[in-house]
Amino acid sequence: MIWILQVLFSPLPTPALISLIAFGAVIFLWVISRPKPLLPPVDLNKQSIGIEGGARRGALLTDNNLLSYYFEDAKTLYEVFQRGVSISGNDGCLGYRKPKQPYQWLTYKQVSDRTKYLGSGLLQKGCQPSSNQYIGIFAQNRPEWIISEYACYTYSMVAVPLYDTLGPEAIVYIVNKAEISVVICDTPAKAEVLLKNCEEKKTPGLKIIVLMDLFDKELQERGAKVGIEILSLQEVEELGRNNIREPVPPKPEDLSVVCFTSGTTGNPKGAMLTHQNVVSNAAAFLRCTENTIECTSSDVAISYLPLAHMFERVVQAVVYSCGAKVGFFQGDIRLLTDDMKTLKPTLFPVVPRLLNRVYDKIQSGANTPVKNFLLKFAVFMKTAEMKQGIVRNDSIWDKLVFKKAQEAMGGKVRIMVTGAAPISPSVLTFLRAALGCQIFEAYGQTECSAGSTFSMPGDWTTGHVGAPLACNIIKLDDVEEMSYFSSNNEGEVCIKGPNVFKGYLKDPEKTAEAIDKDGWLHTGDIGKWLPNGTLKIIDRKKNIFKLAQGEYIAPEKIENVYIGSAAVAQVFVHGESLRSFLIGIVVPDAEMLPEFAAKLGVKGSFEELCKNPAVKKAILDDMIRLGREAGLKSFEQVSTFKSCLSATNMYIANTSGWEVDGKSSFLLLPVLEGALRQLPQTPE
Repeated sequence: MIWILQVLFSPLPTPALISLIAFGAVIFLWVISRPKPLLPPVDLNKQSIGIEGGARRGALLTDNNLLSYYFEDAKTLYEVFQRGVSISGNDGCLGYRKPKQPYQWLTYKQVSDRTKYLGSGLLQKGCQPSSNQYIGIFAQNRPEWIISEYACYTYSMVAVPLYDTLGPEAIVYIVNKAEISVVICDTPAKAEVLLKNCEEKKTPGLKIIVLMDLFDKELQERGAKVGIEILSLQEVEELGRNNIREPVPPKPEDLSVVCFTSGTTGNPKGAMLTHQNVVSNAAAFLRCTENTIECTSSDVAISYLPLAHMFERVVQAVVYSCGAKVGFFQGDIRLLTDDMKTLKPTLFPVVPRLLNRVYDKIQSGANTPVKNFLLKFAVFMKTAEMKQGIVRNDSIWDKLVFKKAQEAMGGKVRIMVTGAAPISPSVLTFLRAALGCQIFEAYGQTECSAGSTFSMPGDWTTGHVGAPLACNIIKLDDVEEMSYFSSNNEGEVCIKGPNVFKGYLKDPEKTAEAIDKDGWLHTGDIGKWLPNGTLKIIDRKKNIFKLAQGEYIAPEKIENVYIGSAAVAQVFVHGESLRSFLIGIVVPDAEMLPEFAAKLGVKGSFEELCKNPAVKKAILDDMIRLGREAGLKSFEQVSTFKSCLSATNMYIANTSGWEVDGKSSFLLLPVLEGALRQLPQTPE
């Protein structure tokens, strides 16, 4: 006891004393500067409520009346944008930039006028103001994409996004299936793809191609030879300006968009979404965040996730309904950080892969024992605040430790929404602390307009995807062959509500497979109700196969675990009934692989690193480690894999998240069978 007292009360060396005083001052400043805690909108221990028939609704609802809209004057996407026009004070709406230049802005009035001009021009060219008129949009995210989309809505026409990752044959299929006569595209290269199909007489219904970018006369002449009129967007807008038509606003039940998604086999399926479908989803987000961190006209969103997917479209509907701004990235994901530093967005929709990169960057910066200790302690302190409902980016820990990471995203992000795939609970907790903003996790699919569940403001817990949104109810159906039963609060996730789509375009058979006679959308995902009323996605019903020893495998579950490796950009897991083990194909992350390899003492070009046996073994070991941590059984772990240098021929549609596109391993087999044949026929 005496020696303890001697230690406690003996004089400290001056440097130690100064350090102790400084540390105490930091703690004192941290305590006195804490803001008031955010009050959750519901009891976080009871986030959903059971209703008749075994379903559950979100606790935000006071009764079983589901939300179809949020603002009385915004029940369709056309009205959503017009509301933005009226409340924005003609402030900026759509922003774009050239390299190393500031953002330039089109005002709400300018965008609204251009939608009328373009829509009127399309009508002048023979399009009909009807929900039977389908207009293709084949472009990367940019202001003209939105102008084209809302030109459709202004005259009750239907937007049909096209994107090249579906493959050239899918483009032909969609143009014919939707009977698209007009496609608006961004570049001459995309126009040439469409024109080639016309020259080969694959798309006889296509008559007009409208180009956003400049093109040469030769392309126009080439089109004329096969009866295709090629026009500039400016020409069509000018035609409409000189022949203006009164808007023909759609009704909530009218079709707004047909979103084609990859099917399990064969051709893509066109999910038909009404204005009510999309608006109800946006309304549910607004309801979830009202009185806490609600969106206002001063908010700015960054647009880089594909507009061909519904996640990004719902985000933008939220933004326009509040009169806020959308700034577009330059089109190169490698320049996203530069765009964000310039734009300084407050709203940032993300996917887990991007969050994993942010996490890895922050962790790699803590490369000394002192930095590592400081990082862990700062996360501990910020997490302690988070558990008390305090979320901020101005604490002493933010200034000392997290400032660089926050400034890389512009320094003003206050709301992030992650979807499209599961995210590691540890990564989510870390980033909520490090980035000092609300990071919501959500789950859904194209067929329910993007989202069906959403985590609550103030809920710092992880390992779930939140409670049912106010626009739908959710039930879990028994899946006997996988031993999941609703009596155990487990089963296939089924969704019902105004956000659920009308069906697949001209495909009653596929529609009947997705929506049962009682109106329930069957997602193919396996969920589990947690004690606090939130939903956890635990498995996948579709796309399962059996190994030689009789074990069932859900490859997407395994892929979603392996994608957490810093060195992995994409991964494909495959197995067969004649084999007792799994194999895989990995697309390494070109940005992270050199750093990953450097830790092994290996240097070289991207191609050389992909072929290096030591690097390959390290990637496999890292994937196996992640698998063990996620609770994968030994037979669920890959035995070996082949590196694929490019994702060009290995596009994997999003799985288990906002955009569950029904991706199947079998869809990729024709592309990857050559690489698979090169893998060992026995486990390594």
